[in-house]
Amino acid sequence: MVRIMRWGMDTATGYRHDNEVAKGKKDPALSNRQNYRTMTERKWLVRMVFLESVAGVPGMVAASLRHLHSLRRMQRDNGWIETLLEEAYNERMHLLTFLKMAEPGWFMKMMIIGAQGVFYNGMFLSYLISPRICHRFVGYLEEEAVLTYTRAIADIDAGMLPKWEKLEAPEIAIRYWNMPEGHRMMRDLLLYIRADEAKHREVNHTLGNLEQKEDPNPFVSEYEDPSRPHPSKGIENIKPTGWERNEVI
Repeated sequence: MVRIMRWGMDTATGYRHDNEVAKGKKDPALSNRQNYRTMTERKWLVRMVFLESVAGVPGMVAASLRHLHSLRRMQRDNGWIETLLEEAYNERMHLLTFLKMAEPGWFMKMMIIGAQGVFYNGMFLSYLISPRICHRFVGYLEEEAVLTYTRAIADIDAGMLPKWEKLEAPEIAIRYWNMPEGHRMMRDLLLYIRADEAKHREVNHTLGNLEQKEDPNPFVSEYEDPSRPHPSKGIENIKPTGWERNEVI
């Protein structure tokens, strides 16, 4: 399913890239010379806008369903709703940042409306059936997002995106991430966004390892021994494959 969605998004955004580049096994410039379609700054922005318009859906769907479930049961949600809403908000800020750099045309807007409608309803029904599988699925989608931003950064480093080499991040991004002076360029922005996606990957894989109705959210929990590595809202102890249940419960 993840591969199908990846293929659909690649096709819709005109994206093509060498997998070996993201793994650091091939020079992006060499890959480009070997008949790979050149990803220009405009094509990257189209892809990123489309990606983030869809990426903000799962967190909101999961949070709204857990919110209604909490109301029906008249019980607390053990902290899950907060983290899921933060994820949705963070993805929306990614989108708003890129929209300061490129305005999609009517065709792209129609594609976004269609993709969002299909994905939202599919996610809604799927989360009712199996929240655990949905979190695992989103974790894999976030891995694809990490690869996308890794490839964009590699293209900047290889000199393939000259317009971005000295492009400063939009003011909305500087304020949101509190980007320090001297680290406010486009490449820095992509590093911040990639770190966000890596965190979402960890969060969703971890939530997929837990008992959905009983277990507390380990990312907002307090631990008896704070000196030991444990889940947090930061990236200091990040685990790409998530935390196992016996590590946090």
